[in-house]
Amino acid sequence: MQGANVTIVARDAATLDVARSALQSSGAAGFVQSFQSDIAEEIEVARLFADLHQSPPIDGLIHAAGVIGPIGRFLDVPTDQWLAAVKTNLFGAFLTIRYAAQSMTRTGGGRIVALSGGGASYPFPMYTSYAASKVALVRFIETVAVELEPLDIQINALAPGFVATSMHQETLRAGPAAAGSEYYERTKRELSVGGSSPEIAANAAVFLLSTRAAGITGKLVAAQWDDYAHWPDHLAELTDTDLFTLRRVLPKERGLAWQ
Repeated sequence: MQGANVTIVARDAATLDVARSALQSSGAAGFVQSFQSDIAEEIEVARLFADLHQSPPIDGLIHAAGVIGPIGRFLDVPTDQWLAAVKTNLFGAFLTIRYAAQSMTRTGGGRIVALSGGGASYPFPMYTSYAASKVALVRFIETVAVELEPLDIQINALAPGFVATSMHQETLRAGPAAAGSEYYERTKRELSVGGSSPEIAANAAVFLLSTRAAGITGKLVAAQWDDYAHWPDHLAELTDTDLFTLRRVLPKERGLAWQ
């Protein structure tokens, strides 16, 4: 996807300027533009996509916006902060994906990738808002994948690994009492070695947006661990089964015979 036209969106103007300049100077992208917007507010998302209609058609979307939310026991965290994180992580994704998909239906289809985070695949105590919103995002993606497939729009969730973003600084600031000693220590260990390379997640996102991933939709991809480059060799198995999706585990699948 070398030379693709790229639009980047964020709330912070200074961050956008730095990212846009880096993209332009790298020579990896074609036309680069940026928009300041809060994707959790529909009026701003609507304005964003109205502006984007003046640009080349949207054929790929990477939704990477997210916040960690309040850290601590769900019995104690402020309810307004808990709900605000769900609004950004889930409703913000709903809005961005909805408007992008509406645009894609007018131009012949497209590909969508939404970052889900590790909180979607296992219990994440002390981070209930983040975990609940991210697991809901994965099920949302699995569901709308069925609706969008006839429109030639593919959508997948992507767990990027422990990338060293500013969100992890919130864990360090919260401390082991609020964050839980085990996850707090893990965060310190991961950050001390630089975390997972963001290129691992970026390569997975590019794959899912490319023609190589044709037919792969409604899946949760772990960028670090999945051999996704060979998934096209198993397209029938991916399409006809619940591989790489959220589901219940039945007793018989664990060698138990009581159900």
